[in-house]
Amino acid sequence: MKKEDFKISITVEAGAQRVFEAINNVRGWWSQNIEGPTAALHDEFIYHYQDVHRCRIRIETMETDRKVVWRVLENYFKFTQDEREWTNSSIIFDIVEDAGTTTLHFTHRGLNSQMECYQVCHDAWTYYIADSLRQLILTGLGQPTPKEEIALGAMEENRIPHDLGTKSIYHRLLIETPVETVYKALTTAEGLAGWWTPDTKAKPEIGAILRFGFGPSYFKNMEVISLKPYSRVEWRCVKAFEEWIGTTLTFELEPQQKGCMLLFHHDGWANYSAEFASCSFDWALFFRSLKFFCEKGKGFPYPEFKV
Repeated sequence: MKKEDFKISITVEAGAQRVFEAINNVRGWWSQNIEGPTAALHDEFIYHYQDVHRCRIRIETMETDRKVVWRVLENYFKFTQDEREWTNSSIIFDIVEDAGTTTLHFTHRGLNSQMECYQVCHDAWTYYIADSLRQLILTGLGQPTPKEEIALGAMEENRIPHDLGTKSIYHRLLIETPVETVYKALTTAEGLAGWWTPDTKAKPEIGAILRFGFGPSYFKNMEVISLKPYSRVEWRCVKAFEEWIGTTLTFELEPQQKGCMLLFHHDGWANYSAEFASCSFDWALFFRSLKFFCEKGKGFPYPEFKV
């Protein structure tokens, strides 16, 4: 059986020149954690995502407004048995302009369904090409992985020590989409409304107060105290039932072969109370909603979550 390479195409209302320039602005749509030049023939750059993925890439073809080809010279994956998957593969951008629109045909030649990394790479490339690169072309602002040094500093500065004398709720589940998708569902108003409650007001900013409504007279307010893109989100409850106030809610994301492993802990409960037990059960239902929202595009937010 022939091994099919990963392919995806997008069509945008923009000229070929704008598409070509956006592709070469790799930090603008893929990752700000890229070292080295990315815009000329024979340029070499290094991509890395935490300690999970690292690769060295050379630009082998640069045909203005028509085609860009990258060659993966070296690659390391933490989560595959063959750490070198991607090595010697080619990443190809073909640009076709026609009557005011441009179609970008993206091919990762050498990335196929028989590889360990295929599913997570399939979903990640789909996100970065169909969402982030598209937005960079159309609006000038993509959604790349942010600088790790900045994110880490914000996290350490705002993290609250966990009191070992208190009680915690824990949940762990596999969500079969890339960490980028799950992180977006945990940090944006649109994402949170899709799986927790439609009555959501939220901004992905340290210090922001997130407001969640559950019916006409009950609200939960959370302060964002830590954001490490695609890795960690932490809130402190500032308004809710009395037992919730002062507790912290932490979402930790880890890339897996099949997507994203989410570890959630809700720390700082004074006692194993009826509210503690009810909250633990409801979180399980809401994480089912989150899983469906990320994997299928439709969750079960309040008040549907118990259906």
